[in-house]
Amino acid sequence: MRILQVERRKRTRHLIELGGLVVKSGVVELTNDDRAVILGALLWMADKLQSDDGQRARQLWAEKGKEAFDAERGEQKESAPAAPTDTTQDRA
Repeated sequence: MRILQVERRKRTRHLIELGGLVVKSGVVELTNDDRAVILGALLWMADKLQSDDGQRARQLWAEKGKEAFDAERGEQKESAPAAPTDTTQDRA
């Protein structure tokens, strides 16, 4: 039973992460949370990946995704507060 719980949690986490990517891409806002449009776009992507042009699309999309992740990491570094420095001296 424990193994099933662990597998279920892994699957749930995976699905949440994938949903996060959909939100992060801006698709939810751009489609006004229209699930039929989102599913249609995902189905179009799947068709594209299975086509003769699939490898090219995969490369282009991977590059764009990596750039977005890198840009996000750069924003996080800039907005992260600096580590506090200890300027007190031991006066014991």
